[in-house]
Amino acid sequence: MHKSWNIIKTNPFEQARLCRALHVEPIVAQILLNRGIVDSKEAQHFFKADLKLLHDPFLMKDMDKAVARIDQALDRKERVLIFGDYDADGVTSSALLHNVLTQKGLTVINHIPHRMEHGYGLNNEIIDQAVAQGIKLIITVDCGITAVEEVRNCHARGIDVVIIDHHEPDSDAFPEACAVVDPKRKDCSYPFKLLAAVGLVAKLTQALLGHVPGEALEMVAIGTITDIVPLIGENRIFVKMGLPLLCKTKNKGLRALLKVSKIKDKELSPYHIGFILGPRINAAGRMDTAHKSLDLLLCNDDDQALQLAKDLDKYNVDRQRLQRNIVQEAVAIVEKEINVKDQKVIVVSKEGWHKGVLGIVASKITEKYYRPTIVISVEDGMGTASARSVEGFHLYEALAHCSDCLEKFGGHQRAAGLTIKEDNINSFRSLINRLAHEKLTIEKLSPTIYIDGELTLSIISMDLVSMVETMQPFGEGNPQPLFCSFGLNLRGEPRVMGRETLKFYVTDGRATLSVIGFGMAKYKDLLVTGKKFDIAYFLTVDDWYKEPTVQLRLKDIRLSEEVL
Repeated sequence: MHKSWNIIKTNPFEQARLCRALHVEPIVAQILLNRGIVDSKEAQHFFKADLKLLHDPFLMKDMDKAVARIDQALDRKERVLIFGDYDADGVTSSALLHNVLTQKGLTVINHIPHRMEHGYGLNNEIIDQAVAQGIKLIITVDCGITAVEEVRNCHARGIDVVIIDHHEPDSDAFPEACAVVDPKRKDCSYPFKLLAAVGLVAKLTQALLGHVPGEALEMVAIGTITDIVPLIGENRIFVKMGLPLLCKTKNKGLRALLKVSKIKDKELSPYHIGFILGPRINAAGRMDTAHKSLDLLLCNDDDQALQLAKDLDKYNVDRQRLQRNIVQEAVAIVEKEINVKDQKVIVVSKEGWHKGVLGIVASKITEKYYRPTIVISVEDGMGTASARSVEGFHLYEALAHCSDCLEKFGGHQRAAGLTIKEDNINSFRSLINRLAHEKLTIEKLSPTIYIDGELTLSIISMDLVSMVETMQPFGEGNPQPLFCSFGLNLRGEPRVMGRETLKFYVTDGRATLSVIGFGMAKYKDLLVTGKKFDIAYFLTVDDWYKEPTVQLRLKDIRLSEEVL
C-alpha cells in the first residue's frame, strides 16, 4: 500500500535553543521537539530517566485512601482478594501487587477471570466466592472503573473495594469504592496520566514502601510495553530502569520464560518484550486461563517454572495457528462481501470464532486494508467483538455514538471491545460507517509515515548513531527516529538475501552507505541504475563479523520524481 511521507517541520529557533542547552546535534534537538519535549530541563530528564524523577504517588487522587485501607487490612489480619485482568498488563499488575502485599504480611488470594467464560471485569460470581471465603477487601487491577453495580453489590455484602485502573471512566459517576485510583479521573490532578495498570501498581508500591524495588521494575517494564502505552514520562523511567534488571532477573518464572523464548542472556529491548515475552504471557489468557501466566510469575520452583514456561510457549504456538486461520477466513469475507472503497469501517462477523484472538485478528485486518476494523464472534445470538482503529478515528467516541446498537462497550482511541446482539450487527455497521464518512477523509485512509527529519548522507556517523541510541527505549510515544534522504543513486548491484531481505548501497556523490530492507525484496526492480530515488530509514549499526559501521534500515523507498 502506498504510504504518505510526512516530514515533521523544523523549528530553527527552538532547535538552536536546545542545541545550546544540551550540546547536541541539531537533528537530535529536532527529534526531542518532535516528541513534544521543548524545555531543556524536561530534555535532561528524558535522557536521565532516573527513579528520583518519579512524582509523589500521593498526588494521585485516592492514593491515600487506598494505602489507608490496605494498612487497615493488615491491622485486622484480613485476607485480600486481588482481581486482575487476563492480559499481560493485568497479570503483571496482579503479580506485583501480590508480592508487595505478602511482603507487608497480608494473606492474598488471586483471581483472574476466564476470558471466554466470564468476560472482562469484576463479576458477581467471584463476589459470591469472596463472601464464602470471608474476604473483606477486593483490590481490582487493570479493571473496575466501570463496575458500578458490582461494587455496589460488594458494599451491600460487607466487602470493601479498592480500584486500581487506567481505563477511561464512563462518566463522572464512579463506583462507590473505598478508593478509585485512576489518573484519567477528571478530578485527578496527577501530573502524568498515561500509566499502564502495572505502572499504577508501581505507584501504589511507592506509596506503601517508600520506593519501587528492582524486582518490581521488571514487572512494570513488561506490563508497560505490552499494553502499548506511550514510553514517555514515568513510563519511560520504569522501562529504561526495568529492562536491564530483567536481563539478570532472579524471578524463576521470568528466567524460565527467557530461556524457553531463546532470549536468555540477550540485551533486552522493548521489541523482545512486545513481540516475544509479551505474546507468551498473553497467550494463556487467550487460549485458556491467564492464571498459568500468573503462576509462572509467582513461581519459586525451577522445575515447575520451566514447565509453566513451556506451557505458555505451546499456548502461543496454538494461538498463532488459530489466529492465521481466522485471519484467512475474515479476509475471505471482506473480499467477498465488503466494498472497502465504500465502507470506511470494516465490520466482519462469523459464528464460533475464538474470542481470545479477536483483537489480534482485528489488528491484522486493519493493517491489511488500513480501515478501522471490528471483528465479531457470534454465539447463541450474541456477538463479542474486538476493534482496532487508524489515526484520525476515535474508536471509543465512535462506539459511544452507536451505543443504542450495543449491549456493552469500552476501550480507548485505537482499541476497544464490545458486545452486540446478532440482530443489531447490520444496523451497527451502517451507523458506524455513516459516522466514518463524516470523520475519515480519503487522505486519512492511507498509511502515513512520520519522518523526524532529512539527512544528507555525509553527516551520518557512528557518533550520530550513538547519540540517537541514547534516546532509547523506543516504542509507543517515543518511536525509533526515522529519517529520509532525497535524490540518491544506486551504487553497485542490489542483492536479495534470505527471508526476502534486500541489501544495496546508496550514494549522494559525497558519501556512500549500505542499506538493508528486511522483507523488502519486492523493491529490487525499483532500483534502476541512473534513476534517482528517496529513502526513509532508521539509523543502525552493522557489526556482522567486522568493525561496526553505519547501516540504514529501510522503511520505505520511492522514485525521486514522486510527489511528497
